[in-house]
Amino acid sequence: MAGEQQVKTVQSRKVIVAAVIITDGRVLACERASPPEVAGRWEFPGGKVEAGETDQQALARECFEELGVRVAVGERVGPDVPLAHGRAVLRVYAVRLLEGDVPQALEHSAMRWLSADELDSVPWLPADKPIVAELPALL
Repeated sequence: MAGEQQVKTVQSRKVIVAAVIITDGRVLACERASPPEVAGRWEFPGGKVEAGETDQQALARECFEELGVRVAVGERVGPDVPLAHGRAVLRVYAVRLLEGDVPQALEHSAMRWLSADELDSVPWLPADKPIVAELPALL
C-alpha cells in the first residue's frame, strides 16, 4: 500500500520545462509580463508538461507558443529544481533554434541575449538561479 501511495505522489508532481537557447555565446533571457507577483523578473522560456507529452514535446510546443520558433531539444542543463514546496519540478534543457528561426517576445515583456558577463544584469526568478550558475561553462 505505501508503495502505491508513493507512486501516486510522484506522478502527480507537475513538471515544468524550460529552454536554454544559446546562440553565438549568448543565452536568451525573457522578462515575465504576468502574473503581477513575478512581472519584471527574468526566466528561461518554457512551461508545463501536459498529459501525454514528453518533456521534449512540451518544450518544443512552449517555444513555439512563447517565441514563435521551432527548436531541437538537446541535453539537460543542471539538476531538477524543486518548485511549489515540492509539488512541481523544473527541468531545463539546452535547445537549438532551427533553420534561422528568430525568437519574438510573444508572451514576455522583453527578451535579451546575455553573455556570460551579463548573466547577473537581470533579476532572475529564484527557480532559474541554479541554472544560471551552470551557464558560464556553456557560453
